[in-house]
Amino acid sequence: MSRKHQPKGFEILYEDRDLIVGNKAAGSLAVAALWNKEDTVHAALNTYVRKGNARSKKCVFVVHRLDQATSGVMIFAKTGQAQAFLKDNWATTKKIYYAVVHGRLAQKSGTISNHLIEDEDYCVRSTTDRAKGKLARTAYTVVKETGKFSLLKVDLLTGRKNQIRVHLADLGHPVVGDDKYGKSDPPHKRLALHSQSVSFTHPFNGKRLTFTAPVPEYFTRLIGPWTPPAEKQ
Repeated sequence: MSRKHQPKGFEILYEDRDLIVGNKAAGSLAVAALWNKEDTVHAALNTYVRKGNARSKKCVFVVHRLDQATSGVMIFAKTGQAQAFLKDNWATTKKIYYAVVHGRLAQKSGTISNHLIEDEDYCVRSTTDRAKGKLARTAYTVVKETGKFSLLKVDLLTGRKNQIRVHLADLGHPVVGDDKYGKSDPPHKRLALHSQSVSFTHPFNGKRLTFTAPVPEYFTRLIGPWTPPAEKQ
């Protein structure tokens, strides 16, 4: 597999005729935004699949998104049919994140469930207006604690914009490095949120696939040595 045009900030973990799965680096913009439509993983993957042929019309299709500041596993489709299948079956996709948050949680595990709405400043917040908000559910388990921080394993049950960050901030335990929804002082190197694994059904061969991206060493610097718990099969 040629890696000549592989984009910066996106390590390809798997590729076949239908899919590209990779590990997005923190700080890399996944898809076009109002302020940047060209310097994205999506655009760079289009270049990658064209293998330098300027006349090629090959492209990849967006299946889901990760915040620019979040690292980890991300899936792109190589055909419209694969994209449609993955989106239609997204409820069966299992997404595990790890987050380092401020403080120690009173409840060591739980599920946060409420409705989220985005305001005119592109800031997401909780709302009691179910007609305007979208249902968001996040399950978490405390994996390790220190005097200042807690490491959480997060099972993303729905996929709303900024969902994990908003839910954990609502609990009073914002993600470390989140200056949008959490604490900006003291400054931290990056947002301590990582998409560690994604499990899904392949759109054409029907096999259940799981891809993982190692949790960044930055998390260990915050929380100390730890071993991710084994996943139930």
